[in-house]
Amino acid sequence: MRVLLKAHFDTEKANELVSSGKMSELIQGLVEKVHPEAAYFLPDEGDRTAFLVFDMEDPSQMPVITEPLFREADAKVSYSPVMNLDDVQKGLSQLSG
Repeated sequence: MRVLLKAHFDTEKANELVSSGKMSELIQGLVEKVHPEAAYFLPDEGDRTAFLVFDMEDPSQMPVITEPLFREADAKVSYSPVMNLDDVQKGLSQLSG
């Protein structure tokens, strides 16, 4: 299932990771685990934030993906199922009028 992972990084912890050079390692490890079709990094709600869209094959992947974000960055993480345009069109075509 295609999902959106949203990770808000704790500012103090993220400052430490950036200063030590470990933020790049954390992000690279995350990208290598999920192979996102899209990845965006931006300030959101006053925090450094990552948005990654990827295919989650099994919910058992969540701990492997999420634990480093919790432990290393004190991140607040959420997952949401998402659709691309093709998915929306396929779903809409199945609606009966």
